[in-house]
Amino acid sequence: MIPIDRLRVGYVVKRYPRYSETFIVNEILAHEAAGLKMEIFALRPPNDAYFQDIIAKVRSPVNYLYLPTETWMPEALASQALKGTILWATLQEANQVLTDFGTILETAKGAEVRDLYQAVVLALLVKRKGITNLHAHFGTMATTVTRFAANFAGVPYTFTAHAKDIFHETVQSEDLRRKLQDAAAVVTVSDYNLNYLRQKYSLAAEKVHRIYNGLDLTRFPYLAPETRPMRIVSVGRLIEKKGFSDLIAACAILAEKGCKFSCEIIGTGPLETELKAQIERSQLKGRVELLGARPQLEVIERVQTAAVFAGPYVVASDSDRDGLPMVLLEAMALGTPCISTDVTGVPEILRDRQTGLMVSQHDPKALAAAIERLFDDSSLRVKLASAARNLIETEFDIDRNTAALRDLFRSLQGQEIKQFHQLC
Repeated sequence: MIPIDRLRVGYVVKRYPRYSETFIVNEILAHEAAGLKMEIFALRPPNDAYFQDIIAKVRSPVNYLYLPTETWMPEALASQALKGTILWATLQEANQVLTDFGTILETAKGAEVRDLYQAVVLALLVKRKGITNLHAHFGTMATTVTRFAANFAGVPYTFTAHAKDIFHETVQSEDLRRKLQDAAAVVTVSDYNLNYLRQKYSLAAEKVHRIYNGLDLTRFPYLAPETRPMRIVSVGRLIEKKGFSDLIAACAILAEKGCKFSCEIIGTGPLETELKAQIERSQLKGRVELLGARPQLEVIERVQTAAVFAGPYVVASDSDRDGLPMVLLEAMALGTPCISTDVTGVPEILRDRQTGLMVSQHDPKALAAAIERLFDDSSLRVKLASAARNLIETEFDIDRNTAALRDLFRSLQGQEIKQFHQLC
């Protein structure tokens, strides 16, 4: 394989930075530490009120592909602007810079105007900056633009498929099939995902590789949970698939039994009002708190000082589900005993009564019983936490896992780049 210093990889994401996507930042930082030259390309501006502290450590240049006017311009007007002089000027430049662009453009008939515009801009930047590979995160919008751009610029593209982009009811199977088939390689984050993609898409998914997300273990030091306050913590967006309604119901059961405890749920999302109302109805105000977004260092401290991390994940009514929640990996690394459910890739890391406790989805009684069991048995907490940390060190070290991804990038160099017969 070619030396790493001959690569320059473009990472394509929908938004950058994004509070909930620290796994992408972790990956970028590990690549940078290994000497990989990178550029970051974002399709939309950031829209979070908070950002994680590790964002400041990223050194790779960030390129925003959206129109400057899009930060304020209504969608309809932005589309009109793209159909006017801006789009045509970009296409004319591409026709001069990109080989056979006029012919290749024919394969993109039917594309959304914004996707096409951003793909052409990205392809021009690929040529200007000497990008050798394009890699997108999530098989939706970012991969759509990446696939077009790779075809225009004549470079290989890869993408990482996570969860919503695989399982959600809005996933268009034929669109994902084309992306799987045309990509030089595809990464997914669990064996569950890998098996699902291969069963559903058969030969189109033959280039899919499982590479786990990783953690910088120096940021998540282990602390034995022998003596901790009877506090439950959970972290995630306030959306259905996180199962926070079941956690609140479990807390109500514990309260009825006279158990002394507190519970903190860290995150923001559309279900905030609904969950607050449930807390009020259950007379849990003061015991269960929705803390909103918090900086990662504070999240680490709150997780590491809790007796239990609860991840009651569920398959949502729209088929959305978590792939392999990073916060669960982080809690296991930190030494906090974990309780979770058998959703997608979770059983690959949380092995019942070995590295944590497993309960069924939508079963607050079982969840409450598991929490109470960990509250009452400090030796069990230590046993589970120690085994969990060992597993994280073995399977989820960021340096080892990103090295596998870089090897994948390097293996693609020198391969013939085939033009796709039809992009849409």
